[in-house]
Amino acid sequence: MLKLAVLGLLQREPLNGYRLKQQLEMFMSCSICVNYGAIYPLLKRMEEQGEVILCAEQGEEGGHCAKVYEITPLGKNTWYQEMLAYPHESWVNARSRFLIKFFFFSHLLPKERVQLIEHRLTSCKLRLAEKKALEVTDDLYQAKVQKRAVEVIKSEIEWLVEQLQTEQLQLAQTPTSIRSAE
Repeated sequence: MLKLAVLGLLQREPLNGYRLKQQLEMFMSCSICVNYGAIYPLLKRMEEQGEVILCAEQGEEGGHCAKVYEITPLGKNTWYQEMLAYPHESWVNARSRFLIKFFFFSHLLPKERVQLIEHRLTSCKLRLAEKKALEVTDDLYQAKVQKRAVEVIKSEIEWLVEQLQTEQLQLAQTPTSIRSAE
């Protein structure tokens, strides 16, 4: 998930590791946990794989140099593939990954956004059915957690339905010639 977020941010502008961490924390702290011990090795691996390039080194106070990274065409392709992927992962990770993807929805076509929302909506509905099917426990606190989990899923479903309606409206307003080209 960190790689998806980093590549997405680098599409907006070249950044150094410190600025990446700042932006990740500012925009995605509810979806991703970030530390320098993860960012710098990831940037190094992505550089070795050709997904980012070192485009500059900025001098900072104390004589340190900050490496500034820029996304490559290969990195953009990797990001795009990750955006459209439907990984089979834990419920929590899938939720976090969707929120990261949603943050970058403006880089996708309307039909791609609709597909991603529909996929997440289906997952949420299945999860809600699973939660409702659970036996109610006699433990007061466990029952409260179960109730809260159902409320959270219902809230997410409502939000997804709203987003889906917005995207479908936008897709319907797109001229047919443009939609067929997509």
